[in-house]
Amino acid sequence: MVLEALGSLIVGLAIALAATRRLPDRFPARPLTLATGPVAALLGAFLAHSIMGPGHPVQILLAAAGLSAAMLSLLVRPGRGLLPVRGMAR
Repeated sequence: MVLEALGSLIVGLAIALAATRRLPDRFPARPLTLATGPVAALLGAFLAHSIMGPGHPVQILLAAAGLSAAMLSLLVRPGRGLLPVRGMAR
C-alpha cells in the first residue's frame, strides 16, 4: 500500500510537470498545478484500492493517472487565440 501511494504521487507529479511544460500559459499557477497532480493521483489510488482491494498495483496506478489528468484538465484555461463568444446574431 505504501508503494502504491508513493508510486501514485510520482505519477501525479510527472503528469503535472508534463502539463506545465507542454502548456505553460494555459494553467493558472504553476504551484497550484504541481500540487493538484499528486494530490489527485493519491485520491485516485485510494479510491481504486478501496474498490479493487490489494493485489492490483497496475490498475491502481492507472486509476491514479486517470484522476490526476482529469483534475488537471479542470484547471486548463482557454487559449488566448480564441475569439470571444458573442450573443445571438442580429
